[in-house]
Amino acid sequence: MIAACIGEAMRYDEAMNIDTKRRAEIAACASIADPYLYQILTKRREASPELCVVLERVSGGQLTRRGLRPNDWHRIWPELIGIEGAPELPETAKACV
Repeated sequence: MIAACIGEAMRYDEAMNIDTKRRAEIAACASIADPYLYQILTKRREASPELCVVLERVSGGQLTRRGLRPNDWHRIWPELIGIEGAPELPETAKACV
């Protein structure tokens, strides 16, 4: 839900209160480089759907698939639509559900 509410200027890691130490821990647990995770969280790169699942799991839900892929999460994981904490669907997606 928070990812849908943050502005373009705010980074996802700042919104989720992830400091550099925690980010490094998450990256290590996900077997990716910390700079790559930084790029994902600052929206310079997009995580694959598979990596989003891993990051959600290893972060204990601190990072979410919906937050990491705010524009298309509903197409990748339709089972998340309507569950507690899920953001509103974009208007274009509502007509298709």
